[in-house]
Amino acid sequence: MKLVYEGKAKKVFEQTDHLYLLEFKDSLTAFNAQKLGSFSGKGELNRNFASFVFRKLREQGIPSHWVEDVDQTKMIVQKLSMLPCEVVVRNFIAGSLAKKFGLPEGEKLQQPLVEFYYKKDELNDPFMSEDQMLSFGFATEKQIREMKQAGLKINQVMKDLFNQIKIDLIDFKVEFGVDLKNEIVLADEISPDSCRLWDQATKQKLDKDVFRRDLGNVQTAYEEVWNRLTQQG
Repeated sequence: MKLVYEGKAKKVFEQTDHLYLLEFKDSLTAFNAQKLGSFSGKGELNRNFASFVFRKLREQGIPSHWVEDVDQTKMIVQKLSMLPCEVVVRNFIAGSLAKKFGLPEGEKLQQPLVEFYYKKDELNDPFMSEDQMLSFGFATEKQIREMKQAGLKINQVMKDLFNQIKIDLIDFKVEFGVDLKNEIVLADEISPDSCRLWDQATKQKLDKDVFRRDLGNVQTAYEEVWNRLTQQG
């Protein structure tokens, strides 16, 4: 198969005219690949995690590009015309939000906050206002509205899912594309790479911040989340 794209965490191969094959890598990056690492089995774990969440979302009427799993580290997905933005949904103050406003991490927001960022690694994915997105032609008003609505729906399903296993969903990043019917569809992946997940009792971080901030064994953190999810069923 033809390699279409290789990113920090995945390879994309052309499967058919309408399908891609995603291969999840064992690599681990932070700060736009300025910090590099890996651990054995990460690709399989993230593929399984993403597939699990995509199927849970589909049960709640939220479409994604996921079609089926292949082998241990791959999945078949729909081809989409990707929108050049990352959608971040926040439930608690953490990360760049805490730094920007000089606020302590861990404070719960009064309501979920949806933000848009321009997907451009060399620019460190800068924040974008909705007016900027419209002015640059990155998305239409309808697409922006649908991405916000989808982000909030995803947030509610995931919050409920993680609450059952005593984990707080602090925030997460998702990406969207447009399918052949011109409809907005969830793409990329959802995994501990793209979510902040804290144990409700101990506030222990169970996500990529363990790697970013040198807080311990990141593999153990990822496996802890996966084990809780699978034990919950």
